[in-house]
Amino acid sequence: MPITGPVSPLAGAHSVLRPLPLDAVNLTGTGQLASWQRVNRDATLAHCVRQLEESGALANLRIAAGLEGGVFRGFVFADSDVYKVLEAIGWEAGRAGGGAEVFDSFVDDTVALLQAAQQDDGYLDSFFQVAKPDEQFADLRWGHELYCLGHLLQAGVAWQRTRGRTDLLEVGLRFAGLVEQRFGAGGVDAVCGHPEIETALVEVYRVTGQRRWLELAQRFIDLRGHRSVGEDRFGYGYFQDHEPVRTVPGATGHSVRQLYLAAGVADVYAEDGDPELLAALERIWSDVHRSKMYVTGGLGSRHRDEAFGDPFELPPDRAYSETCAAISSVQFNWRMLLLTGEGRFADEIERALYNAVAGSTTSDGTAFFYSNPLQVRTHRDGAHEQAPARRVGWYDCACCPPNLARLVSSLQHYAATTAAGSLQLHLYETGTIDLGGVGGAATVARIRTGYPVDGVVAIEFDAPFTGGEVALRVPAWAESWRLTVNGETASTAVSAGYLRVPGAGIRSIELVLDMPVRLRRAHPQVDAVRGCVVVTRGPLVYTLEQADLPGSLVLEDFVVDAAADAELGPVDADLGVPLVRITGARRAPDAGELYPVASGARSPGGDAITVTAVPYYRWGNRAPGGMRVWIPTS
Repeated sequence: MPITGPVSPLAGAHSVLRPLPLDAVNLTGTGQLASWQRVNRDATLAHCVRQLEESGALANLRIAAGLEGGVFRGFVFADSDVYKVLEAIGWEAGRAGGGAEVFDSFVDDTVALLQAAQQDDGYLDSFFQVAKPDEQFADLRWGHELYCLGHLLQAGVAWQRTRGRTDLLEVGLRFAGLVEQRFGAGGVDAVCGHPEIETALVEVYRVTGQRRWLELAQRFIDLRGHRSVGEDRFGYGYFQDHEPVRTVPGATGHSVRQLYLAAGVADVYAEDGDPELLAALERIWSDVHRSKMYVTGGLGSRHRDEAFGDPFELPPDRAYSETCAAISSVQFNWRMLLLTGEGRFADEIERALYNAVAGSTTSDGTAFFYSNPLQVRTHRDGAHEQAPARRVGWYDCACCPPNLARLVSSLQHYAATTAAGSLQLHLYETGTIDLGGVGGAATVARIRTGYPVDGVVAIEFDAPFTGGEVALRVPAWAESWRLTVNGETASTAVSAGYLRVPGAGIRSIELVLDMPVRLRRAHPQVDAVRGCVVVTRGPLVYTLEQADLPGSLVLEDFVVDAAADAELGPVDADLGVPLVRITGARRAPDAGELYPVASGARSPGGDAITVTAVPYYRWGNRAPGGMRVWIPTS
């Protein structure tokens, strides 16, 4: 039986594309995604398991089970950290060449612990069982009980799909049954303050075939927007409870909550086809990606409430850009890609994945950012744990590291899809694809590429591909490309972001995406970076670090010459990534006043200076100091 992945619409669902089986795609070689999966397997997962013990998350469950004494430690939703780690290991168990067996005893012990902690009625939430046993379901606004249940169900789905193991899912279903009894049709009209349960319930429906779970997800979506969470200092918009889903004009409030909700709405639409839901999703997507997204794919400009700001409110130095928000963008855009088949959604998966998500962790996979600013001032105080100037090993609010682990362990899920006997390639990475009958005589596609460092993507089939077509994504950043089919130059138009090669005996395809260095500016209404440019090459955003500036020059005094050609530089031996050379100068000194009199344009002083910029996802891995993505031009 093929292993299905995290998002698996049923046959006949309202999706244009269908994911390939999770084990059909094997990312290999030394590419960024394949290397990331190996680091995740070899270091991040074990790190997360250790931190669950050190943080008290596992102890909380032991106390709830009556196995030891003590008091609850951590945030109210600490159980979700445990569930996300279990899910991450579950997807690793279904990955070709994975090494999840080393975690078997941890998984066995943790599932047994959850069974012991679960109440007779199915309730399972260690915070309320230990700290507030008389207040279960009394504070849906901040209690996160249904949020935690959602992650428990997703972990159960992962193990059922990859190993056929059902005990973890059964724990989740017992809790879900209690929730259905209390909040289902005819029950209490209420929603969780943190969306998550919706997308989990749809996946449970897909696993079990029981429509009751889809209907419960639909009910939670229909109930949202009727202000049932109650008054709060952040307002109803923070919880996406200000207006019904079908009529919302755009994205608002807490960024992660908004896109988790949108992902759940997309899942429900995929199964029931309500056009009002799809229209709402398009409005949310357009609002986010046309006026509320950082160039790195980061989301959320406000620290106070981890929220979207107003349109074009995108300050680089105060960017909150939570790691979980970038991960939620991948999840939302993946679902929109499946629903529509449009390459713009894959472009945004790529943007977030290679920049905001990848930048959230060190190359060894054991330290993380919670927020991901686009500028760190030379004299910044980076002591606050949710806005550090350096990555740290864990957080009191530890939602991001295990969330990252579960995404990375299933990265191959997002690489390719199928539709009507055709193959679509969305993310480029060296590896193999088991075609499973899609390619006619061809059974395996082998891909070789250095992407995203270079733009050459070579595909070979073990026999002539005689399926419908092979569609290769041409990213929106690509201005020119060359296509070769069976060794001969081919000409085909881009349709919805893809080059579509008819499946008439294809033995090989080579796509070459030209990757010049480009300086890009922001929309003129992004006041915070007016007069600045950002360095990009292909899908990668680059940044300046203090470590690369000569002598006494500090980051804030460097200005780039936007008229000078930027060019690809050498590969940094320590970071293992190519640098980019840009030319500029030292900003002309002023009198030292905070607000001097404006006296016309000021020219940079001194000789031209050439400096190197590093990919944003590798910043903060060397000497401490300032960093900035947006560089002033005068």
